[in-house]
Amino acid sequence: MAVKPSKPELGGLRMALIKLWVRAHCMLYRLTNGSIGGRLGESPVLLLTTVGRKSGRQRSNPVIYLPTGRSYAIVASLAGADRHPGWYLNLEASHEADIQVLDQRMHVRAQTVDAARRDQLWPELVAIYPPYAEYQTRTSRVIPVIELFPA
Repeated sequence: MAVKPSKPELGGLRMALIKLWVRAHCMLYRLTNGSIGGRLGESPVLLLTTVGRKSGRQRSNPVIYLPTGRSYAIVASLAGADRHPGWYLNLEASHEADIQVLDQRMHVRAQTVDAARRDQLWPELVAIYPPYAEYQTRTSRVIPVIELFPA
């Protein structure tokens, strides 16, 4: 008896579409120095490039950011999922990354902020991207805030 091929999971299809969108976003951002892809609505976007903790390969992701004057604050929300995004795990493993903010490229040192600093930054981050507040209600984990300091 032949086994029917199973239908692809919606989750798998969804992830494939997200990966395709991320690649296209990064490509357009780089080609246009952020003229395309440098904002998500009113929110500023940078490109974060980490080294895979398992693969050793470079991985780039568009990430909303808050300039703090001394750093760039980013949020590891994964839209409120119960797990951290892969790029955050990569940052936790090495604390090093490269970013592109419009036409500026730089090497950064990453630091997950402590509770007091998170309490300072969180309202500002929610102000620039209101869905963060909802994302926090979707998960039991405290969504990390990371500061990226130019190296």
